[in-house]
Amino acid sequence: MAFHLRSVSLPSKRLSNEAEVEAELQSLEATISSPSATVKAMCDGLRRLGDVYGQIEEIIHLPSNQVCSIHQRKELEEEMESSLELIDLCNTMQENFAELKTTIQDLLVVLRRGDDASTKAKIQSYIHLVKKAQKQLKKAGKKTASDKEECKLVKLLLKARLVAASLLESTLCLVSKQVVMPRRSLVSKAFQKRSVTVCKEEQLQALECIIGDLEHGAELLFRRMIQSRVSLLNILSS
Repeated sequence: MAFHLRSVSLPSKRLSNEAEVEAELQSLEATISSPSATVKAMCDGLRRLGDVYGQIEEIIHLPSNQVCSIHQRKELEEEMESSLELIDLCNTMQENFAELKTTIQDLLVVLRRGDDASTKAKIQSYIHLVKKAQKQLKKAGKKTASDKEECKLVKLLLKARLVAASLLESTLCLVSKQVVMPRRSLVSKAFQKRSVTVCKEEQLQALECIIGDLEHGAELLFRRMIQSRVSLLNILSS
């Protein structure tokens, strides 16, 4: 009988000011760039970055950020434009993770029935999506704002965007090792033999759980990024 595991998420960390937000972003950078980074660490990273964007939204509403000069408004507009593609990619990744989770569920059935043509096609489609998203993330993660930003809020938004792009790219890379790498990935190994062992089935179920967590993490990050964008639009339109 199939069963589903769920990872336990840590409670959200309350960030009370800009300095703490910046420190959290630096901590996330270290986690992402670590040679020992895991998919589970990326799951936690998505949640933590979602919390960061939630705090950025609160910072946006502070009185000190309600009035900006013409130059500062221009910087905000440029950063908002740069972040739009990343927001779209985050939403697409959420949808892709949902599709991949379904594909893994199908694979568990395939391993019992032996008809793997449709599931192999889905995996090939996912490989194409991963490669395309990785190229787009490299573009979305480029630093397009000036090195002389005068607005602290712009600096914070720029830093968060760069961390978000790096996090999403690293997540895709780690997931691809589990799913799409020839011969070495868990999914590829599952296709090599028709017989289903308890160990293999449990591994696929654990992978399904992790992908589900990534889906929820990407959804949270997407919603928080949208909320902060709406708040910025309100400032610029006031």
